[in-house]
Amino acid sequence: MRNLILIGIIALVLQSCNFISDKKIREEAQRIHQKALTLDSHTDTPLWFDDEGFDFGKNNKNINRSKIDIPRMEEGGMDAIFIASFVGQGSRTEEGNLKAKMENDEIIASIYKVAEKNKDKAGIALNPEDAYRLEKEGKRAFFIGIENGYPLGNEISLVEDYYNKGARYITLCHTRNNDICDSSTDSTEHNGLSDFGKKVLIEMNRLGMLIDVSHISDKSFLDVMELSKAPIIASHSCARAICDNPRNLSDDLLLKLKDNGGVIQICILSAYLKTPPPQPVRDSLKNIVIKKFRSFNDQTTDEERAQARKEWFAIDETHPPILASVSEIVDHIDHIVQLIGIDYVGIGTDFDGGGGLSDCFDVSEMGNITYELVKRGYTEEEIIKIWGGNFMRVFEETIRYAQNQKTEM
Repeated sequence: MRNLILIGIIALVLQSCNFISDKKIREEAQRIHQKALTLDSHTDTPLWFDDEGFDFGKNNKNINRSKIDIPRMEEGGMDAIFIASFVGQGSRTEEGNLKAKMENDEIIASIYKVAEKNKDKAGIALNPEDAYRLEKEGKRAFFIGIENGYPLGNEISLVEDYYNKGARYITLCHTRNNDICDSSTDSTEHNGLSDFGKKVLIEMNRLGMLIDVSHISDKSFLDVMELSKAPIIASHSCARAICDNPRNLSDDLLLKLKDNGGVIQICILSAYLKTPPPQPVRDSLKNIVIKKFRSFNDQTTDEERAQARKEWFAIDETHPPILASVSEIVDHIDHIVQLIGIDYVGIGTDFDGGGGLSDCFDVSEMGNITYELVKRGYTEEEIIKIWGGNFMRVFEETIRYAQNQKTEM
């Protein structure tokens, strides 16, 4: 009896020690999270802008399935986000290119409209200094990125046009090939960058615009590495060695990225973090919707887009996905740090474009990532690099290259 009591006391003491230890980790994580400039390099929130009832200035958590708004950014300690102007790949005709350009222009205008409506709590950022200034003012920083170079069509002048409208990166392609390069999830067409794509890269370097290699094929990636004079970003990708998905970067490509001085921003979309477990009924239903709405390309009206989204999310209700966890994000970070070092990795969630985990559903829970990093022994300096320092270094070097070119001219 005495031994049983002693065992019980020891168990209670150990449990208490674990609680105290976990409390200290959480306090340290919260301190570091508040100190860091936290930056998410890829979000697709404009996909919600036309949704009835959505208001970026209010908490939408119990209204719809969106992942980001200002109140939840504040709750999650998220200082800056890249808001993507995403245009799905459509027909590469004069008519299709014009339609894509018009849609892209409308999305960029809507981002400015949202920022203006919430100017007491947020502002458009054009460079790293803007983000740090807005953080000191207690405001959220909105950067603009273009996901898919499709709206450029074949017009090289549009690169500067979009730069002047505030876009600070272009994801060269999306799930299908365009006139710039081959996609990682399409067949070979250009064998990497096209001739037009090479001109686009040179122009982006000249302007100080970040080149985003997420979604592009391995050969396209290698072409970018050879041609770009400034470091590049992968705004939302993961490590292929951990999850064998063509959207992720292999170890060989990661080593090339290090040589370039770029940064890979870990995506929290579950299918890029781990091989999805079989869900045959869910997969079958999803494929029906994909086929019905032509892989979500060439959507003709706002009503059709809304219906496609409604049917897609309805499947999530009846057959919810099996999501990855924050621990699996940090598995990817661990691998990349061990392979190429702490200076080349960050976070790009893909929130509102598929990103979201079992224990990081939306932006309000981003502190969970910092907690896991502290738990695994990452230092304050290292975590600050991951949360935005590495990305801002690349951003600054890209701007500096462009400025130096102008000086030399």
